[in-house]
Amino acid sequence: MPDGGPWPAMKIIDYGPIGPASVSMPLHDQSPYETRIQSSPDEYQWEQESSTSRTSSDYLAETPPPRGIPGRSSTSRKTHSQRKPSNRDEFDGPHQLLDRPSPLTVAAQERDLPHLPTNLEVQEVDDVLSQVNDRLSRCAFDFVARYQFPIPLEPDKRPVRVPADREWTEWVYLLKRLATKRRIPARVLYGGQIKQLVTVLENSLEMRHAAKHQSRPIKDDRNVLQLISAGLQVARILKDGGAMELLDSLYIRIERLIQSRRNIPAYLS
Repeated sequence: MPDGGPWPAMKIIDYGPIGPASVSMPLHDQSPYETRIQSSPDEYQWEQESSTSRTSSDYLAETPPPRGIPGRSSTSRKTHSQRKPSNRDEFDGPHQLLDRPSPLTVAAQERDLPHLPTNLEVQEVDDVLSQVNDRLSRCAFDFVARYQFPIPLEPDKRPVRVPADREWTEWVYLLKRLATKRRIPARVLYGGQIKQLVTVLENSLEMRHAAKHQSRPIKDDRNVLQLISAGLQVARILKDGGAMELLDSLYIRIERLIQSRRNIPAYLS
């Protein structure tokens, strides 16, 4: 081997998993850069990233992972959990109070309420309200079937095959949802009264409630006639002529029955 002078000293530098590598570098000529290389590769990469200044926009661009993914910062979870619902409403904001009524007005309001006649027996009222409830359920059933409106399937309820498969309150809820979701075209309603449909349905809701709860106070004559009239309005807006005839006949019959009992001493109290 020719004598080429002394060979420069060799240094083994470990780069981690990729194995050792031999680099020709005189020990006496080590530069600050070479001294940095002596650190581990992970530390070197971290130093390189740290030496490059990162702007605030760089951090803003790092969006947190979606909810439910591990690694989401505890700070964001704490922020959401500490939010408290506000109980304030429009009455806590700017408002006004009316002047108190005069003592004479208060005294007139506190007088005994006038007696409303009740000429129907409890069982008679129950029979009337049940008839109205059953006829309205059939009216809703025929309306939904005629225009093929969808009835959502529910796991705790059987499919609808007859009107009695749903109570009147459930038919009201279905029709209201169909109306608010704009599934019912105005042309299929009496006078195109799509905006009045929900109000008319809600006025008839007491029908089923009154028929099911036996502990309620007895209804006066006007209230019974009012409930029959509410059912009559439902039948009209759904354009069910048969239901209208039946309910109108029922209204006339009950009104005559009430009139016939007004002069009977047993019903005057």
